[in-house]
Amino acid sequence: MARVAAIDIAKASGMVCLRVPRGTIESRRVQQVWNVASTTSAILELGDRLVCQGVERVVMEATGNYWRPFFYLLEARSLQCWLVNARDVKNVPGRPNTGSKLDALCLAKPAGRGMVRASFVPPKPVRQLRDFTRTRTVSVQERTRHKHRVDKGLQDAQTKLSTVVSDLFGMSGRAMTDAMARR
Repeated sequence: MARVAAIDIAKASGMVCLRVPRGTIESRRVQQVWNVASTTSAILELGDRLVCQGVERVVMEATGNYWRPFFYLLEARSLQCWLVNARDVKNVPGRPNTGSKLDALCLAKPAGRGMVRASFVPPKPVRQLRDFTRTRTVSVQERTRHKHRVDKGLQDAQTKLSTVVSDLFGMSGRAMTDAMARR
């Protein structure tokens, strides 16, 4: 790859290393390293800058969930984004274990030479479906937790309503609890 960018992502920012060909000498590279805040506007500006530079691929290291805003917003700018496993990147020969500026540089060089491979990131429709499924699962768990709390409260009040009705929150169970609440 002639034009690559690598991002070493932290919680509040990302260190970006841009490597592009040096003028007429195809084998030489010019590199720029700068810090970008992990805010939406800063990442969108970064995307515009990388598109203007003709970047072919953006490589970022998988660090917790911090990579997501960078990946999704840069992907929306039509950049080819690769998420790489930190274990694969750290095992590259000659790589120092230092600050994020050198980490970004040490991520960009192997990316330009094709020495890293992308991790699987599902396409956007699959990601949205997964998020929806997780949200629904959490909502159902919360609903069940609240139902158990209501039943426990009734049990503590010496009301064994759940032994009489099969569904405490069914039509007859709610009618009985409403009648008890009005008393």
